[in-house]
Amino acid sequence: MADEPSRPTRDDRDDLIKRQHDEIARLREELARAERERDRLKRQNERLKQQLDAARRAGFRQAAPFAKDQPQGHGGRPGRRAGARDGRRARRPIPAHVDETSDAPLPAACPACGGEVARVRVTAQYQEDLPVVRPIVRRFDVEVGCCVACGRRVQGRHPLQTSDALGAAGVHLGPGVVSVAVLLHKHVGVPLDKIATILRERFGLTVTAGGLAQTLHRTARIAAPTYAALCAQIRGSPVVSPDETGWRVGGTLHWLWAFVTPNTTVYAIRPGRGFDDAATILGADFAGVLVRDGWAPYRRFTQALHQTCLAHLHRRARTLCLDHPRSPWAAAVQDVLTDALALRDRRDAQRISAHGLAVARGRLLARLARLINTAPPLPAARRFAAHLAVEYAAALAFLWDPRIEATNWWAEHAIRPAVVNRKICGGNRTPRGAQTQQILASVVRTARQRHVDCTEIFTALLRAPHPTVAAGLQMPTQ
Repeated sequence: MADEPSRPTRDDRDDLIKRQHDEIARLREELARAERERDRLKRQNERLKQQLDAARRAGFRQAAPFAKDQPQGHGGRPGRRAGARDGRRARRPIPAHVDETSDAPLPAACPACGGEVARVRVTAQYQEDLPVVRPIVRRFDVEVGCCVACGRRVQGRHPLQTSDALGAAGVHLGPGVVSVAVLLHKHVGVPLDKIATILRERFGLTVTAGGLAQTLHRTARIAAPTYAALCAQIRGSPVVSPDETGWRVGGTLHWLWAFVTPNTTVYAIRPGRGFDDAATILGADFAGVLVRDGWAPYRRFTQALHQTCLAHLHRRARTLCLDHPRSPWAAAVQDVLTDALALRDRRDAQRISAHGLAVARGRLLARLARLINTAPPLPAARRFAAHLAVEYAAALAFLWDPRIEATNWWAEHAIRPAVVNRKICGGNRTPRGAQTQQILASVVRTARQRHVDCTEIFTALLRAPHPTVAAGLQMPTQ
């Protein structure tokens, strides 16, 4: 008979319990260490996400968008690359007319050896230069009289006058100077003090920055009817592209709105970024087409047909592809957007029938709907899918109407001069300055769109005896 196993003694049981307690303590310590490591990694993940978002925002920012922290290498050779594949070589064309002709005779002797020099040929060299410009000073002898019937004061006005002010306010800047100041300040973004320097050193005209500011305010007041007419044209346009960017008025955050059509641009500086601010220009009952980004207040224009910007959607999809390369969902969304643009190009080139276009549109919408309903369980993908669901009806409107653009590039281009101006001046100091900014910038931008000389526009406005709408900026022919 085999021996029975011996029973564990009390000491053995105590030793086993002690080992188990030690193992439990060790596991608890490892668990606490793992939880601390998990919390550290979560904090690191959040910090890296914030740094990534900041780096992306810096990439989209207009201030020095191509700046690099550390240059790599020594760079390439400056200048144009050799070879026909990099384009033909360009040079300044020979001027169409010559104002002055001067001879450049040969020297009496060779500068190298002192020998006799024989003439071989005569060739031409051209030089284009700016003329010497001096201010034109006009004096108007204004006759002042009194009405015999009613006793009212009456004074004459010459067609070249820009104001009726006399006495202490009897010296004015002409329309040429005003046009240059408006263009440099409101379109190019040159500060008023530097404009005064240019006028003084280049043209011999002495004026202060404060004097220029008062002149711009007065010009904006005269151009106010023209601005109102441009706003009415925007409200009556069949297609409008709006956009907005931050602005400062007296150091307080405002928003500069741009409402753009192919031949008209209206800027409006408003304290907010909501529906009511946009409706002050468009009208709450705007019934045209809005080509805009995904900003939610635009969707409150319920009577309008909407087209959301495909470039913004494409960028979001590309960002998702970079963040989650193993998920094919974002790439599939990109394919739908790219195929939609390709279909637009086929339609514009008349390489597809109306029936084929309708069938292709339906297939694209079905593909997009399937992608919206099958988004992966990633928070960023879920948010993007929800946005696509909201914008579903506005995603491909450009495939129904050739007048509708697929992106809001009209407004993006119109915003750029304002952004350049903001980088230099930061905004406006007063509400009056903001009003001057929006009026003059709108007139200049619209004149450039319609290929009208800004000098002619402001000359006609300033010389008119009463405020009127500029002839070149009236309602265009549709």
